[in-house]
Amino acid sequence: MDEYERAASDLVRLIERIPEEDFVRVVDSQTKDDDCRSVQTVMSHVVRAGYGYADYIREQFSIPSSRPQPRLLSRRESLEQLGAALRYTAETLEGRWEMSDEEINGTVIKSRWGVVYNVEGLLEHAVVHILRHRRQIEKFIWRGLIGAPVEP
Repeated sequence: MDEYERAASDLVRLIERIPEEDFVRVVDSQTKDDDCRSVQTVMSHVVRAGYGYADYIREQFSIPSSRPQPRLLSRRESLEQLGAALRYTAETLEGRWEMSDEEINGTVIKSRWGVVYNVEGLLEHAVVHILRHRRQIEKFIWRGLIGAPVEP
């Protein structure tokens, strides 16, 4: 969870630098992936996925889902909901922080994209997912597709 939170924190700092008009601007109209057309669609996807990863784990532990309905999020909402998705994940893991290797490996999570994970593997995927999309947004900036003030 620490690394998940760190990755999310880095993404939040990046998004906070992006002006609202650039957040919603379509920067890749040619992509076949609707989740990658703008920073807004990327962030809505990242938040949706964060809740989804937690729900995969919740299903293994028979914890009901209470995630919000997916929708396109504003800049402010995406930042708020990313934090909420992390809290949702932490709540999912409450009382399970000291799982044994046997317990971790005993949780079999079959993702909709065909990969089978245990809890640790799914959380590692969640971290890398955020890193991947943070990098994607950084490339939007570096290519001049959107603006963001340069960090001091």
